[in-house]
Amino acid sequence: MKVFFPDRIVNRHVGGNTTYALNIRDGLKQRGIATGLIPSGRGRISTMARETLRGLTSSPGEILHYSADTGPLLHTRGASVVTVHGVASRWIDVARTARQEATWRFRVSTAIKSTRRLITVSQSAADDISEVFGVERQLITVIPHGIDSEMFSSPRVISDELRAQIPSQFVLYLGNVEPRKNLIDLVRAFETDEIRSFGVPLLIAGKPAWNFDDAMKTINAASNVQYLGFVSDSDRVALMQACSLFVFPSLYEGFGFPVLEAMAAGAPVVTSRRGSLAEVAGPAYEMSDLTAYGLADTISKALSDTAWLARVPDDGREWARQFEWGKSVDEHIRVYGEVVSE
Repeated sequence: MKVFFPDRIVNRHVGGNTTYALNIRDGLKQRGIATGLIPSGRGRISTMARETLRGLTSSPGEILHYSADTGPLLHTRGASVVTVHGVASRWIDVARTARQEATWRFRVSTAIKSTRRLITVSQSAADDISEVFGVERQLITVIPHGIDSEMFSSPRVISDELRAQIPSQFVLYLGNVEPRKNLIDLVRAFETDEIRSFGVPLLIAGKPAWNFDDAMKTINAASNVQYLGFVSDSDRVALMQACSLFVFPSLYEGFGFPVLEAMAAGAPVVTSRRGSLAEVAGPAYEMSDLTAYGLADTISKALSDTAWLARVPDDGREWARQFEWGKSVDEHIRVYGEVVSE
């Protein structure tokens, strides 16, 4: 058996989808299973055409795993597996432009029709895929992601360069800057007198992803918020370990890596329960009202809850340890084995 992944997983960083594919690929290698890459094109349609051609020319024992909401344009003789990470547009209207949404739905519906197995990463995402694309629920295999708990729990020190730029106490958001993350309301929450009274500013670490102009304007105009941009992996962990609170007010997540990573790092986490976050949030403080004033109220309560703040680091670490990449890799191997044997 040899499993091929789209080469985008090594050619560019695309957040959680890349983390997922790389960890599955590396886990396969550790278990002695060969892997390879499917070359992509210059655009989405060109890439799908190349993926289709690769499926048409695959050999027995080869599996093509399309790991990020895409796949061949038609059914091929090659054994294929598709992972769809969620359907944000079922719940919110800020996930994509109309053109982006139409392209995405075409890609996913085509991939679903052409593949032998469909994987997703949460029960919530499986329900959404079933409803939106008309897939029988029992035909969708749910395999949760894992995290490297040891990486996030091992003590880290913020780099001297970054430490010189930031306050000693801070609340942290770490993730992409995009409409789905609800950063405009989060920033406005930190401009309220209610939050200012704690004297703990918000640090935002992450790259602008797409449709980010309004969010960046709001961030840059705020006085109780500091934008760090992209940070190194080491500083990412160190910031999570050092923050007074980790906040994640997302309007929708297919999985939600940052929430589990912050818990593994021992950070007190305050998060929404949208999409899959209801499944991964565990002992985190819940954000129910995701407006600016609702977020301000929830964050203020969390910062004031000394009993919760003392208890939750240990609770969060224990919760995060349930999500292991080893378990995820083993489940993928089981699915690959079923596909090859058909």
